[in-house]
Amino acid sequence: MGILDTIDPMIRGGATALFLLWIALLWRDHRTVPAARVAIAMNVAIVAYLLARVLHPDGPTRFPYVIADALSVMVPALFWLFARLWFDDQQRVGRRSWVLVAAFGTLPLIQIVLIATTGHFSLPIWALVRAGMFGFAIAGMWIAWRGRANDLIEARRSFRLGVVGAIGGFVIWVSFLEMFHDRDMDHDLARTLTLAAILIATLIVSVGLYRFRSAELFAVSDAPEKSIEGLSPPSSLALRLHAVMADERAYRAEGFSIAALAARLGEAEYRVRRAINGEMGYRNFTAFLNGFRLDEVRSALADPAQREVPILTIALDAGFGSLGPFNRAFRDAEGMTPSEYRAARLADSEIG
Repeated sequence: MGILDTIDPMIRGGATALFLLWIALLWRDHRTVPAARVAIAMNVAIVAYLLARVLHPDGPTRFPYVIADALSVMVPALFWLFARLWFDDQQRVGRRSWVLVAAFGTLPLIQIVLIATTGHFSLPIWALVRAGMFGFAIAGMWIAWRGRANDLIEARRSFRLGVVGAIGGFVIWVSFLEMFHDRDMDHDLARTLTLAAILIATLIVSVGLYRFRSAELFAVSDAPEKSIEGLSPPSSLALRLHAVMADERAYRAEGFSIAALAARLGEAEYRVRRAINGEMGYRNFTAFLNGFRLDEVRSALADPAQREVPILTIALDAGFGSLGPFNRAFRDAEGMTPSEYRAARLADSEIG
């Protein structure tokens, strides 16, 4: 028995134990949060990948191996959903996203049916699965990377690069490796590098996640305060922040960033981040801006004097860059479209 045969089960067993622990903690503390549910599903798929090698593709464990292998290919798709929900603090993802993931998930199911009925697997389906894994992994990494400047949770902001390198990088490595080597990973160099990647990814994710306080991990269901009235007592920085946003309407500026806000206030960025997150309750800067923008939009939509002003004009004047993000933000906040909101408010004003 070679050294790889000794190290392999140790690394896979240790990684499995850590991911199972993460599953247990997420279920205990955050099982009602969509991002946590997707994280649990992603971890189950990762565990399936770690255990798939134990279930050899030949002999009595052939079919359990096929099931575990098919489940493991869902890791990149679930990673993509998790990145969208967690890093962007979304409470849901659209139907089209779920349809896309479900469509991808049918590919390994079709492969299972083919293996069960014919005893052979389809190379074209396998190629489509690998291409999909690449696509989802890169998309998830991009989400984690792109929003780092707007993230107000300091621990999560620094953890983004860890997620990009650990989960996303590991998924891409495994997908690439399996395309050019035997699927059972018996090639010594490939197997050694894969085991190292498992160990490094597991340690990065585990150490990174256990740095978080429980309340920091996922967004709470209650909306944060948009004013400083509930702060007791508000700091001078919070007062100045509110004045710049509510009175001077700084959020209207195109491409307004936290760096621009900090420069306008003459404060260090980290102090502005702490005030917005710690005192005003926001987890990312975009949500902070949109809170003030939506207040302006609501006021304009309820104003009979602006009845004929196009909704797009109102949204752009308030600082939204395009109609799509505005509509999503408005529906998430109000549970209805801007047109429905305007009709209801104008009808109320006429009755009044």
